[in-house]
Amino acid sequence: RRDPARWRRSGVAPTTLGWLMQLTRHRIDLTDLLAEVQGPERGGTCTFLGTVRSDDGVTAIEYSASEAMAREEIERILGEARARSPEARVTLQHRLGLIPAGEASIAIAAAAPHREAAFAACRFVIEAVKKRLPIWKKEIRADGSTTWVDPSGKQVAGGVRDR
Repeated sequence: RRDPARWRRSGVAPTTLGWLMQLTRHRIDLTDLLAEVQGPERGGTCTFLGTVRSDDGVTAIEYSASEAMAREEIERILGEARARSPEARVTLQHRLGLIPAGEASIAIAAAAPHREAAFAACRFVIEAVKKRLPIWKKEIRADGSTTWVDPSGKQVAGGVRDR
């Protein structure tokens, strides 16, 4: 079911907890995430893709993080999701670096015996990520200006803009 060559291509190594698809600088591949959560005992699968929007002239977002801190928080969030719904499996992948408008910056996959639990696990994870994950965003606009925003999309530091 799991192809070792696939993780070498994607840059994601398997661990004792499974294939943790956490932080990457490559395009997100849902195939890897779905392979981590799906199984014959889980009939409902839910995915979420967060995509960079082109609002207000945004052409890209640059994501940066303390990777060790971000991985620790992802593990806490996924652990809480497992505790809330032990029969569900859930994983996520978040991109770092420069991501152009129209491309996904985060993907979450959840599978459970029934759809309600899969949807609930997926929603829990994205809401927790938006509130708690220490990843910073810098919006880049067509006119060359940039704005730092918090995970919810609000400008930070009084709307600090770089030129």
